[in-house]
Amino acid sequence: MSLLNIILQAVADGKGLAVMGAGIGAGLAAIGAGLGIGKIGGSAMEGVARQPEAAGKIQSMMIIIAALIEAVALFAAVICLLISFKMA
Repeated sequence: MSLLNIILQAVADGKGLAVMGAGIGAGLAAIGAGLGIGKIGGSAMEGVARQPEAAGKIQSMMIIIAALIEAVALFAAVICLLISFKMA
């Protein structure tokens, strides 16, 4: 089945678009979290390479920021799931 047929079937009833939007939103949240944590890791490695004596401080800040990013991504995924289950 082609992608166009799937999209046309989703448009046929109004609920399909909401579920499809929720799926896209959850995917974007996961991609955003991956990009954010990748940026944190790269910046932390660069910071430790420039100033090795601050490695402990950089690592603790990196863990806190990564936890915050994961929390936001989890919140977005839960909201998308709630929308998906509400509309389905």
